[in-house]
Amino acid sequence: MLDLFSVPVFVVVFRETLETAIIVSVLLAFLKQTLDGSQRDAGIYKTLRTQVWLGTALGLALCLIGSGIIIGIFYILGNDTWADHEYYYEGVFSLISAIIITIMGGALLRVGKMEDKWRAKLAKAIETPVTAQGKRAWLVNLFEKYAMFVLPFITVLREGIEGIVFVAGVSFSAPASAVPLPVIMGLMLGGLVGYALYRGGSSAKLQYFLVASTCLLYLVAAGLFSRAIWLFEQQQWNKVVGGDAAELGDGPGSYDIDRSIWHVNCCNPQLNGGGGWAILNAVVGWNNSATYGSVLAYNLYWVFVIAQFSLMSFKEDHGHYPLLKGEDARTD
Repeated sequence: MLDLFSVPVFVVVFRETLETAIIVSVLLAFLKQTLDGSQRDAGIYKTLRTQVWLGTALGLALCLIGSGIIIGIFYILGNDTWADHEYYYEGVFSLISAIIITIMGGALLRVGKMEDKWRAKLAKAIETPVTAQGKRAWLVNLFEKYAMFVLPFITVLREGIEGIVFVAGVSFSAPASAVPLPVIMGLMLGGLVGYALYRGGSSAKLQYFLVASTCLLYLVAAGLFSRAIWLFEQQQWNKVVGGDAAELGDGPGSYDIDRSIWHVNCCNPQLNGGGGWAILNAVVGWNNSATYGSVLAYNLYWVFVIAQFSLMSFKEDHGHYPLLKGEDARTD
């Protein structure tokens, strides 16, 4: 299953798709409210709605093509040097994935606030008259004429570039075959949630969903961070034994007893495909042979996340971070 579906890739694509879906739903709702009411103008409404969809589709297509090229280049050029340093590569990519997911986790909780933000931006843009004259007037007028195309195109492109970086970083810790399916499912589910929101879904219910998604994100990131440390240590052990220790199975020689906290001769996520244990390894970082480094990394990660959200909560309540009131006031 892990060869076909990467959970981190799914979560990243879902998050970016959901942001885009919210933005598009705001644009469509705004047009419907202003041009499809009692004073409706069917021709203009249809034209502007088409612009929204064309801008969204073109921006999304460019992002998907770009991400495919970037990931494809890595897998083509990376095969030659992969075998000798496999665990180092996997460890680095797992670490990058954990960092990326940690950064975007907090942002996911704020997705629910984007609808009001974009509605305000759109209203301001529509209500602001165009006063440009001279040589640049034609460009401004062109932008105004196709604003409903340009706005979603630029927005989706910006979100998509961010998504490319995230997907590239996360997907490097998974086989190439594990990328397409979660990308497709992430796009579909994000689009469905956005459509449900557009059709009148409750923002409170959306927030509950986002909280649950963020919890899953951090659970995955904690496992990736712990797994990265374990992979670094395992690569060092492979050098000691002169080969891939995983080929020795679960018994003696497959792990470094000096660094081991526990070891069980079963439940190995690396052996014979891993089965359900491989899924647990991908989602929560389970390993049948835990080291001091991997366990310490897992716990320190959660300490960091707790501290991060404590600081965010403090700033939400007080308007500044602890001990930085003076600096925040000056920057404001």
